[in-house]
Amino acid sequence: MTTSVQDKAASDAWTTPVQTALLVLADGTVIEGFGLGATGQSVGEVCFNTAITGYEEILTDPSYSGQIITFTFPHIGNVGTNDEDVETVNMAAATGVRGVIVHAPITDPANHRATRHFDLWLKSRGIVGMCGLDTRALTALIREKGMPNAVIAHSPDGKFDVEALKKQAAAWPGIDGMDLVPGVTTAQRYDWDETTWKLGEGHGHLENPRYKVVAIDYGVKRNILRLLADAGCQVTVVPATTSAADILALKPNGVFLSNGPGDPAETGKYAVPVIRALLDEKVPTFGICLGHQMLALAVGGKTQKMHQGHHGANHPVMDFTTDKVEIVSMNHGFAVDPKSLPANAVETHRSLFDGSNCGIALTDRPAFSVQHHPEASPGPRDSHYLFQRFVEMMDGKKPEGPRAKV
Repeated sequence: MTTSVQDKAASDAWTTPVQTALLVLADGTVIEGFGLGATGQSVGEVCFNTAITGYEEILTDPSYSGQIITFTFPHIGNVGTNDEDVETVNMAAATGVRGVIVHAPITDPANHRATRHFDLWLKSRGIVGMCGLDTRALTALIREKGMPNAVIAHSPDGKFDVEALKKQAAAWPGIDGMDLVPGVTTAQRYDWDETTWKLGEGHGHLENPRYKVVAIDYGVKRNILRLLADAGCQVTVVPATTSAADILALKPNGVFLSNGPGDPAETGKYAVPVIRALLDEKVPTFGICLGHQMLALAVGGKTQKMHQGHHGANHPVMDFTTDKVEIVSMNHGFAVDPKSLPANAVETHRSLFDGSNCGIALTDRPAFSVQHHPEASPGPRDSHYLFQRFVEMMDGKKPEGPRAKV
């Protein structure tokens, strides 16, 4: 049975009467719409993101590898795109995201920083997209049933082999059990000294580094590296499979565990032994997102798949070290099980949406991590203090411990 959730009220906005895109869910549901971006088809896990800005950063975040993103905000693409807002380090690399779903058709860009129309940008990066459907209904479906596996397909002539697409969607095994890091990590070591963007100046460069940091790349974002540089860190980025011996040979003041996609338990099979060896050497360690999950696994914790995940720029998180609530950006479909954490891993942050764990600190070693993305600046700078906390840890200062939990 074919189910259309096309928004009839906006149907006269489409430039063609032929529906040129389909989203085919693993349960056989078919949702019709109009194609955007690249033609072809792609299979992935459908999630929804509640951010109203930053679509270019989201679509180039390596952590979204394997996923089809549904934006709940209806007007996506209206400020165009530019090369400064790309988050993947390799500008020429293909995106990890499998597709994009938006409500309204893409308008011409209306921003002084825009250098390319969003639709052309999607085509250039090989991202299959669609519009003209009720994204609220799709979001409600995800909230009720969880993130489905699906195929997104775009054919300009509107002709599809629906049965073949249904079989493809049903056959895809899903992200649970997948190690997606090999597809997004760097192939070789490189150094980073670019600092954050300033109006009228663009990006700068670190001139007087105080610390040497090795960043293990599980799918690192550019702005994380920039904020480390802002904090005085000369960063050396290494592949995800780099050995502890090779990392220690670089004589770092600290190690950063980056964000990334996929099932943390699978990545942990090769990442955890390395992190444990670094912790044994008491190297100051800071993790974000997948890096947070890797740190938790390294000390004996466990991770679990979430029902709908956390994807957006408006998530309230309690920081028990300061007794403050911060608004953070999140992008994860797995979470650390706080009940599995050992006594030396203290919860420092917690989601105020669902109570899930969002941060830990070790009591016996200089290491801490957070589930959210402090570099994404939704607050806008509510979480930037975490980079300073890392610097203080490298200076030998002990971070403030958690206070009474609420």
